[in-house]
Amino acid sequence: MLKASSALLAAAAVAMTLSCAHAADAQQYPVKPVRLIIAYAAGGGTDTVGRVFAQKLSEGLGRQVIVDNRPGANGNIATEVAVKSQPDGYTMIMGNIGPIGVNPHLYKLAFDPLRDLAPVTLIATAPLLVVVHPSLPVNSLKELIALAKREPGKLSYSSAGVGSSNHLAGALFNIEAGVDVVHIPYKGAAPALTDLIAGQVQLSFQTLPSVGGNVKSKRLKPLAVTSARRASTYPEVPTAAEAGLKGFEVSAWYSILVPAGTPRPIIERLNGEILKALKQKDVVDRLQTEGAEVAGTSPEEFGEFMRRETAKWGRVVKLSGMKAD
Repeated sequence: MLKASSALLAAAAVAMTLSCAHAADAQQYPVKPVRLIIAYAAGGGTDTVGRVFAQKLSEGLGRQVIVDNRPGANGNIATEVAVKSQPDGYTMIMGNIGPIGVNPHLYKLAFDPLRDLAPVTLIATAPLLVVVHPSLPVNSLKELIALAKREPGKLSYSSAGVGSSNHLAGALFNIEAGVDVVHIPYKGAAPALTDLIAGQVQLSFQTLPSVGGNVKSKRLKPLAVTSARRASTYPEVPTAAEAGLKGFEVSAWYSILVPAGTPRPIIERLNGEILKALKQKDVVDRLQTEGAEVAGTSPEEFGEFMRRETAKWGRVVKLSGMKAD
């Protein structure tokens, strides 16, 4: 009994020592530059948003936040780098729908994002716009679904690649609408949009900024927005639910995560600095330019969001028969 009590006391002492050490580290944090890993090449939406927050965090933390672009393998390369990094607050990663919510269902991974990464906050969500080539004889989502049902397998939609938000939206559309629109993957968003404008494919599910000019010039026709609420930039375009297709809700999203085991006080510090940045007008304006709406959550709220997204897209991957490249 005495041995057991001694063991418990020793364990408690070790836990208290570690807790105090973590608290001390957090008070001094950061003492050197912090790395922000981005799973995509420079110039894209995720990179643009990431660099905005790298600058704001540099100001808030008093240390430089360095952007580290690690493109490739649909985000798996960057995610594995983050997972294997020291959980000391000096490595963060921009997380989004592909690497976090979809890839675990598409690939055999040596890691689990839900287990091996700790949520900091959801930064923003970005709905997609259902757009069709103007030659397609439809003027509403309901008419598009009716046409797709009359001609199964004849319509096609473009995406930036397997597992992209465009692809996921199309797969979910097929499931919820009960149609068979063929997926045509491209190597990036630009060629996927180019062929849509040229009429090589009939429709797509695109981010709002990527199609804005083409919608205004009537080279593309918008039918619905994929968010739960109408987009402020397209107030006249109905949501999919309003257009008659309930259950079809898709948003790309931006977030910050750190390696699992990162001390809680450091996670709270990062969360607080990001929430401060999300209240600044220039940050809000930058996100709106990317078609995104500010979120800003606690680590727990974002953790629950990730679990819902992972379960949702796991179902879509399974039902659609989606396969990795």
